[in-house]
Amino acid sequence: MSPLKRKQLNKIRLELDKVDNSLIKIIKKRSNLVKKVLALKEKKSQIVDKKRINIILKNIKKKSLRNNIDPKVTRKIWINMISAYIDYERRNFKKK
Repeated sequence: MSPLKRKQLNKIRLELDKVDNSLIKIIKKRSNLVKKVLALKEKKSQIVDKKRINIILKNIKKKSLRNNIDPKVTRKIWINMISAYIDYERRNFKKK
């Protein structure tokens, strides 16, 4: 890689790091909301809402297309995020 391209790459990586820092703040906010949702659930069977998941994924696809983002990328991100939060809810569910 040429020195010029290396410099450009490093600059882009710094921007990616800034975006990652912003995402961490957003994930913290989302996590706090998930905790509030979990506190309202009375049964472990309420953790997975397939209908809501399908609605979310359809909306993400529409928004991705509208914003010229590859919908396959956003779908994978959301499926992984939803799965991670389902796992979190299962691990933290307390019977009432």
